[in-house]
Amino acid sequence: MSFFGRNRTPRKRSPTPTRNPNLPTRKDSLMGPSFEPSSPVCAKPLYLSSPFADAALVKGNFKTIVMLPKYVDITEWVAVNIFDFYTNLNEFYGVLTEVCTQHHCPTMSGGPILNYVWMNPGGKQIALPAPTYIDTVLSSIQNLLEDENVFPTKSNQPFNPSFPSTVKHIYRQLLRVFAHIYHAHFHHLLHLRAEPHFNSLFAHFLAFGREYELLDVKDIKGDPSAPVGVGLLWERWKESGILV
Repeated sequence: MSFFGRNRTPRKRSPTPTRNPNLPTRKDSLMGPSFEPSSPVCAKPLYLSSPFADAALVKGNFKTIVMLPKYVDITEWVAVNIFDFYTNLNEFYGVLTEVCTQHHCPTMSGGPILNYVWMNPGGKQIALPAPTYIDTVLSSIQNLLEDENVFPTKSNQPFNPSFPSTVKHIYRQLLRVFAHIYHAHFHHLLHLRAEPHFNSLFAHFLAFGREYELLDVKDIKGDPSAPVGVGLLWERWKESGILV
């Protein structure tokens, strides 16, 4: 029987807001006096710096958290965790929509020289602003989560044979959202004192993805010519024993 039951429908997403310049926003609470991060581009990212990189709610190794529980079907386990990762990341991004705008995030940046592009149904790569890209990703994932043919909720209803490839695609797209938030908005999370929560969510996400082969190392680290910023965070957590 599915873990989702009758209550798995995620919260409906609303479009990224278009801000009226005459109205107050949350930017002061997120950024202080300026929208722009104060550290230069060449400086070490805050998310790789102590104590921020090590801030977490969970102490120790994530291996025990991601292990398949006894008597639980592995497909069900993957499905319910995909739902939880999506829901939690969606909540974090919802806090950042005031500062993740087309003006301040004109590309879907995931590292100093890395910009993700969206591939349309015709196979054409399109460069999108980060908020447009992320809204497209999260909305498409929500549609999949609500599709009974992809994520069944009824007892004894089998998963589609394409489920493994579907969840791998979902996982790669969620990784890109994590990468953008770390690269472009980690300083906003620091203003909210949310870095322990976000680090723990991401470490859990990485540990689960590697345990069930939903992520390749190349997905996490990127190409040497255009590395993913969080690839270095993954390496750091591996060296400290948080991840294996």
